[in-house]
Amino acid sequence: MKITARTRETSSEQARVLLERRAERLREKPRDGADEEAVLWAAEFPVGEDSYALPLDALRAAVPLRMVTSVPLSPPHVIGILRFQGQILTAMSLSSLLGGRGWREDPAVLLVVDPGLGGRLVALDCERIPKPVSIPLALVEQARSRSSEAVIEVTLPGLKQLNLIDLKRLLDRRVQETRG
Repeated sequence: MKITARTRETSSEQARVLLERRAERLREKPRDGADEEAVLWAAEFPVGEDSYALPLDALRAAVPLRMVTSVPLSPPHVIGILRFQGQILTAMSLSSLLGGRGWREDPAVLLVVDPGLGGRLVALDCERIPKPVSIPLALVEQARSRSSEAVIEVTLPGLKQLNLIDLKRLLDRRVQETRG
């Protein structure tokens, strides 16, 4: 390998070219966001073999499951109660709410969520802490137009299936079943 000393002219020429490229990028019209696709941010997690998601704006916290106190004679979907930021929350089995689907592994986390029922928070058990994902809003609206259920199937690019949960509908349905 031959070592060559850099001359002042070579380095200044490279710097000039670099600065010209940067200036050209800065001169380009900034993106106004109109060409960007609208998305729904969601918290994705597994329930058994399927992938589920909750709108990220409904998620308030993820806490350890061990903080739950069981309640004797409670309905089957109720795991117990817990204290969260000064409130007493009902901890529910998400698997039971979804119709008895099983878990792949024992739940270790409770997701504290706001289902939009008058500001009352609830907790749902989960196998693991969810990861944030973006779902194209057009796909969500298309799936919602096909179904009015509490869980809608959204087919993502790459044919990945994601079940988006509408918490308000899911919990309203459970309350109606318990009363009826």
